[in-house]
Amino acid sequence: MSLSRTGSLFLSDAEFTAQAESRWFSNTLLTALVPVIWGSTYLVTTEWLPPGRPFTAACIRTLPAGLALILWQRHRVPPHVWPRLLLHSLLNIGLFQSLLFFAAYRLPGGIAAILGATMPLLVMTLNWAVNQARPTRLAIGAGLAAVAGMATIFAKPQSAVDPLGLIAAAGGTACLALGTFLSGRHRSSLPVLAETGWQLVLAGLLLAPVAWLMEPPLEALQPQHVAGYAYLSLVGAMLSYPLWFRGIKLLSASAVSALGLLSPLTAITLGWLFLQETFGPRELLGMIVVLAAAFTLQWAQRARG
Repeated sequence: MSLSRTGSLFLSDAEFTAQAESRWFSNTLLTALVPVIWGSTYLVTTEWLPPGRPFTAACIRTLPAGLALILWQRHRVPPHVWPRLLLHSLLNIGLFQSLLFFAAYRLPGGIAAILGATMPLLVMTLNWAVNQARPTRLAIGAGLAAVAGMATIFAKPQSAVDPLGLIAAAGGTACLALGTFLSGRHRSSLPVLAETGWQLVLAGLLLAPVAWLMEPPLEALQPQHVAGYAYLSLVGAMLSYPLWFRGIKLLSASAVSALGLLSPLTAITLGWLFLQETFGPRELLGMIVVLAAAFTLQWAQRARG
């Protein structure tokens, strides 16, 4: 049996749809791996990368991974696909990454996580407005519970709030929500690896001039710097983004957006394990609420069929 028939990343679009029902649980677990990996980005960035170069890191994360994927696939992109491909790249990666890093410099990470928790609600709203797929009360309640649980973990009375940071964080969440929704709505004839590769390349080309103009050049890299950049590119992009877009096709945009709640939970767990960050009953309660909300959202999408 060839790889194209085993549920791997090489499946055609028709085969994705045929196997979605029979492999729902394993597909959900595989897609959930992506936000868990992305949740390690904070630890890798603070411990392994040179300081003060977020756009450089984002460019190195995306451009080499995208080039490797398109050279591997060598798949011709039809002319009519380019506008959609560029739009998805801007929303899913380019604009999202830029706004995310801008917000990170102006806001406490917890505030951005709270705003990011609104993504499942945004995707459900888009699905309702465009596809007339009204979300169930259970799904809406779980989405609101996710935001409340994230606020329980991260909201601090002394947290400073910067208006521009708030706008950037909200804009980044909106970009990723819209990009995730459109990725599920606009089906492509391109293989997942080829489409992901081109999205990463286009995003990297967008980020490169920003990094060039706004940040100092890289100095001599230490071994930990090389290891950090390699992890971000190979695991954080080349592996993760194909699995993310594969999950959108198999599970629906709403279900995948709910799995994104695992990213800040991973970040806070790694911070507690390796950076001696505080973790008490309040944070544990918030994590339980968020995990329950993510599970409920998956169940609600599954039950909806």
